[in-house]
Amino acid sequence: MNFDLPADLTAYLRTLDAFIEAEIKPLEDANDNVRFFDHRREYARTNFEAGGLPSEAWEALLRAAVRKADAAGHWRFSAPKAYGGRDGLNLWMAVIREYLAAKGLGLHNDLQNEHSIVGNFPFVAMYEQFGTEEQKREFILGGFEGTRRVTFGLTEPAHGSDATHMETTAAAETRNGTPGYRIDGEKMWTTGMHVATHCAVFARTSGKDGDARGITCFLVPAESIQVEEYLWTYNMPTDHPHIRIAGVWVPESAILGPVGGGLALAQSFVHQNRIRQAASSLGAAVYCIEESVKYARARRPFGEDLARNQAIQFPLVELATQCEMLRLLIRKTASDMDATPHVEIETRLSDKVSMCNYWANRLCCEAADRAIQVHGGLGYSRHKPFEHIYRHHRRYRITEGAEEIQMRKVGAYLFGYLGPRKAELSNVPYEEVDAHASQIRPRMHAAPQ
Repeated sequence: MNFDLPADLTAYLRTLDAFIEAEIKPLEDANDNVRFFDHRREYARTNFEAGGLPSEAWEALLRAAVRKADAAGHWRFSAPKAYGGRDGLNLWMAVIREYLAAKGLGLHNDLQNEHSIVGNFPFVAMYEQFGTEEQKREFILGGFEGTRRVTFGLTEPAHGSDATHMETTAAAETRNGTPGYRIDGEKMWTTGMHVATHCAVFARTSGKDGDARGITCFLVPAESIQVEEYLWTYNMPTDHPHIRIAGVWVPESAILGPVGGGLALAQSFVHQNRIRQAASSLGAAVYCIEESVKYARARRPFGEDLARNQAIQFPLVELATQCEMLRLLIRKTASDMDATPHVEIETRLSDKVSMCNYWANRLCCEAADRAIQVHGGLGYSRHKPFEHIYRHHRRYRITEGAEEIQMRKVGAYLFGYLGPRKAELSNVPYEEVDAHASQIRPRMHAAPQ
């Protein structure tokens, strides 16, 4: 068993380093763009007068970096070659995302906006698996060309993580001879709605509350959706609105995937996101640990290295140990995903993806908190990035499935209520697991002597 990374992957990391130094760092250093990353970052990024949305200058800078990365052939790395990508594997993406996040804050990789010079496109796999040929052309190519941007409308105000109790409904209705659906409902946390052209709205078309079947995904034009408010969050700026879809009619061609099979479609979306998010959280945790180690060696209170104190060493030792173990699980899971048909990942690997994700996000928050403590007053200030890392990655413990939901998934697979062990554990005889019971019962029921 060889745990070494492929030589061409490590070579590609060096290529990314060279690109960052030649193209991205100069852009970051120009025109005081460093204000978006130093202690001024939250205020520079946020247009507080426009409801807390990202400032135009901030988003323009991100677009400029993406254009450079796309021209160099990096941005679409994970996309299929048919769309200008490189068919980037999940393993490669996990390594790359960790590597870039471990560099700290910068224009090369800013997770608050899910921005990176190596983009993450889980929607592509969703369209590839479930979209019509026309939808693939419009939304995959349009997404890369900037003419289409789709936000995700699954979560609802009253139900949060429980998507099966969905109050948004879609009723079949023909207008002007064209069959379609009328959609009514509300959604929360539809990130990116201020720049979206469409929202993937999940609505119940059949069945009853609690049924996983009967929910359908519709690609609804953004201009027909009403934004109720943008919710201000722990980490500003915000682009996470509460929206209302009131009597919006769409033709049947707006349906993405099978009618009634929308939740399976949503699950296909989350696995790539979760494993890459886990890798990014791991990288950010490594950054926090390494910065703390360097600071503890350089800082000399009472005439000795701060690092000589076991109270400094031991918490960082535990965090570093967890990083090493988690890295192996993430990379193995990503590699297994590459060897598994996309439609089978949910039933075969979903628990491992959830393990990686919830643990990495929690670990990153712990590492950022420890970095703040090691750096003392300076760590608490905005002149260090740890508070920003903590505030952003704290969100990851809720988004993409709260860690409790993901632990529930792991539990269901562990105990055989779902997944590959379901048949094995469904009818385990009591005697098989209780040796004492199997020995005593014959004596209890034996005839008196």
